[in-house]
Amino acid sequence: MTNWNSNECGCCAIVYTLSIVGGKWKWLIVDTLSANGILRYGQLKKLLPHITHKMLSHELKELEAEHLILRNEYHQVPPKVEYSLTEKGKSLLPILDTMCEWGENNMPKTDVKQV
Repeated sequence: MTNWNSNECGCCAIVYTLSIVGGKWKWLIVDTLSANGILRYGQLKKLLPHITHKMLSHELKELEAEHLILRNEYHQVPPKVEYSLTEKGKSLLPILDTMCEWGENNMPKTDVKQV
C-alpha cells in the first residue's frame, strides 16, 4: 500500500482511495477478474503477461488485505488457489468503467490507413 499523506495531498477520501488502489497493476487485476470471474494465479499471469511474478503476488496480497479480492485456497495436491472479486471489489467497477470511458475519449488518435 502506498503511503499518501492527506495533509500534503488534500481531500482525505481521494487520498484513502489512492492508498488502496494506487498504481496501474491493481486496476488491471480488478479489471481482469471482473471480465473473467474466478481465476487461478497462472491464469491471471497469462492474462497480464507484462507483470512480474513478484509484483503480481505482491498486488494480490494487498488487494486481499483490503478485502477487494477473495483468495480461496484448496488443500489438495497439487495446491490450488483461486481469486475472485468481493462485493467491495465489485464496487470499484463503476470507477473502472468511467476511467475506461475517459481513456477512450482522450487517448491520442492514431492515423488508420484505409485498405
